[in-house]
Amino acid sequence: MTVTQKSNPLTELLVNIVVPAVILMKFSGEQDLGAVGGLLLALAFPLGWGTYELIGRSKINFISVLGLVSILLTGGIGLLQLDTQWLAVKEAAIPGLIGVAVLVSTRTRYPLVKTLLYNPALIDVARVQHHLEARGTVRDFESRLQTATYMLGGTFFFSAAMNYFLATWIVTSPAGSEAFNAELGRLTLLSYPMIALPSMLMMMAALYYLARAMRELAGLKLTEALNQGTQP
Repeated sequence: MTVTQKSNPLTELLVNIVVPAVILMKFSGEQDLGAVGGLLLALAFPLGWGTYELIGRSKINFISVLGLVSILLTGGIGLLQLDTQWLAVKEAAIPGLIGVAVLVSTRTRYPLVKTLLYNPALIDVARVQHHLEARGTVRDFESRLQTATYMLGGTFFFSAAMNYFLATWIVTSPAGSEAFNAELGRLTLLSYPMIALPSMLMMMAALYYLARAMRELAGLKLTEALNQGTQP
């Protein structure tokens, strides 16, 4: 089965953040699902959604895989009742590893900025390249692309630092307890406005920088450079 439509952002927000957080905070008591049952049910929503997205698409997404790994690690820490410090390490490690991968990829033939921002699904890369070659500004654009890569890497490092700070600040109860689940729910809710939104703004700044580079070096506005459906 192949997913042909883009995911609804509101559905993703509900399934991955709101519903799990409510379950962890309100239904993890002994009189309800219990600490273990609440944790398993809460993790089932993002895990099920991520698996569905992963299997439903024709190509494996590196970020999706890391997301699933993150969920499994969170569940493992709670069920095995490990020290909560491991949760903070895990929360920081996932975006931190992505940031490192973004920077390391600049030394390879496949920089991740071309996957996350400058990719054929979003930008009409062939058209931009044609205009760059006509103007003789290909090398200048590659330099701007390198800078955009550093900006993108900085976004993930910011997310890693904030994840670690929030996890150590909010989650202080022993793993596997009802209080741990409630704190994990609050962490899930707060991570969106305090981490996801600022990170999104930083990523948009990187995209704006790239758009300005295309306008100055290729003579194309962002609306002209966007993929209008002529590429897959």
